[in-house]
Amino acid sequence: MRLNEITYNNATPVDGYGPGFFRIGGQVHNGPVLTGPQGTSDWGGYQDRAGLLELAEHVDVLLVGTGADLQHIPIDFRSVLEEAGIGVEIMNSPAACRTYNVLLSEGRRIALALIPT
Repeated sequence: MRLNEITYNNATPVDGYGPGFFRIGGQVHNGPVLTGPQGTSDWGGYQDRAGLLELAEHVDVLLVGTGADLQHIPIDFRSVLEEAGIGVEIMNSPAACRTYNVLLSEGRRIALALIPT
């Protein structure tokens, strides 16, 4: 088996997650979190769009982790992001974490908004 070291050039990967928390770059974040090329910060959920709109010039796609189960997101939330030129992909939070890490390792312009499980 051949092992390759993965490097993340423009953001920090998700190290782990569990009930109510995410570990990103060795730091534990309780509650909803936003991470991407601009760093990692607490996120106020679907009503908190200010930090997301700042991502428009830095990312192509925002992965939204909706918690333990796949949930619909508010239509106005999606509309605001798409009008800003940010694609939106929705999945449960564990899948969003894994997908984010893979795309990040490929050098993609990606960000991640997470609701805890």
